[in-house]
Amino acid sequence: MSDFSRRYLLRASAAAGAGAIVVPGLTAAGAPDIAAASTSGLLAASDPTKGSSGCRPAKLTGRIVRPGDASYTDDRIDYDQLFSHYPLVIVFAQETQDVVNALTWARQHNVALRVRSGRHALEGWSNIDNGIVIDVSQLKSVHIDTDARIATVGAGLTQQEAVTTLAKQNLAVTTGSEGSVGLVGATVGGGLGPLNRWLGMACDSLIGTEVVVPSGRDCAEVIHADLKDHSDLLWALRGAGNGNFGIVTQLTYKVHPLKRIAYVQATWDGLTDLHGIFDAWQRTVPFADNRLGSEVEIHKSQILLFAWLAEGTEAEARQLLAPILSVGTPDVTVQVGNWGPIFAGAQVPRSQEPANVKFFSQFAKKLFPKKAIDVIDYYMRNAPTEDSNYFVDAFGGAIKKEPRGGTAFVHRDAIFYGEIGAAWGTPSTTPGVCDPLTSTCQAWTAEFSQAMRSFVDGAYVNVPNVGMQEWETAYWGRRNFERLREIKAKYDPCNVFQYEQSIPPASR
Repeated sequence: MSDFSRRYLLRASAAAGAGAIVVPGLTAAGAPDIAAASTSGLLAASDPTKGSSGCRPAKLTGRIVRPGDASYTDDRIDYDQLFSHYPLVIVFAQETQDVVNALTWARQHNVALRVRSGRHALEGWSNIDNGIVIDVSQLKSVHIDTDARIATVGAGLTQQEAVTTLAKQNLAVTTGSEGSVGLVGATVGGGLGPLNRWLGMACDSLIGTEVVVPSGRDCAEVIHADLKDHSDLLWALRGAGNGNFGIVTQLTYKVHPLKRIAYVQATWDGLTDLHGIFDAWQRTVPFADNRLGSEVEIHKSQILLFAWLAEGTEAEARQLLAPILSVGTPDVTVQVGNWGPIFAGAQVPRSQEPANVKFFSQFAKKLFPKKAIDVIDYYMRNAPTEDSNYFVDAFGGAIKKEPRGGTAFVHRDAIFYGEIGAAWGTPSTTPGVCDPLTSTCQAWTAEFSQAMRSFVDGAYVNVPNVGMQEWETAYWGRRNFERLREIKAKYDPCNVFQYEQSIPPASR
């Protein structure tokens, strides 16, 4: 069986098992005959008033996209084109009530659903064949109380929109370094990035959420979770991952003053200095001034270092990074200024990014010995493409301390986060077609991750490891996972929100 047909079979089976409505004519070749299918036909086939718990029959509202609509292809395609899904309907919510209506409609008609914001779900789990995709990417509201340093934003903001909007007020919150990623998805999975050693994880600054959750037999309702009300749900949404308990429509953060940042980028040609660079980095940054954040990307023919010093100067940044920058002869550039323009200027247009990606996440709780760096050196010299890389993000600093109320994020004792990433192909309007490099890149990722097993521990739910045994404890630890199951049983006892690695409700 080919890679494409096997992926299709698994997706179709999962959708059917979740109670999806099978649209006639959907074929494994990826040419669905669903232009004539519509939600009106589905409504005619089911009477939601029978056996209802009292909810009125729901009607989909917002911007509704169905197969056959001119925008359907663009609206169904996600960031990672390794996956290609054909939803029955996509609802782009324009307000919270649209989300309530969509969730109620899905429950009343027994249609499988997925939740989507930035389209960066790395295993395609925010999309689905034959089901409903509830997309919150157009919920873009922003309200900033500069005196209280509290920002309440719609769940549709991307990380770049959040960074640049806050930076205009000289404020900041932790985000990842990739601007097009949805803010909500990154935050509720933990959220790591340039400012995490200074401000903690993104979820550490989350102090409130508006969430649409299942209610009764086939209804939905809006609740607000903060440290006073539904504090258990807030705890879960600080690290459990998206699409597990409900649909987040609004987030409230405690934001922090940030007037300037010193941004350092260094590039080394080739991998000759890999051992010296990596060892100096892991012994320096995780134990340095908390204001310093840093990531390293190791590619097939070059090594890149990125570092950010909050409220710092070029001289301070260079001094803190001296043990690393003194290795070899790197090309070094430094910018000092407002975080918004610096962040925006570092982004790569989607058209210049590869179409397909495959990642494996891990945490390091001990310094890597020479043998571990040898493994990285070997696999990067034999990487399938130049875009493939081994990526690390420094921990320590403020990450070690949990915020008031705690979080489901468990990897606070890590020295750094590590990520194996294969990337290949060119974006197109026909995703899901098997690229000749797909099997090679997937095999390289699997072999590389296996070779690193003895040096790492745990995994990051925002970068899921498919096929990993005991993924539950790898993401959250046994104690946190059991608590998450209890919270799931409270807010989603019927397991409406389910996907390949979703949290199951505890048995009652």
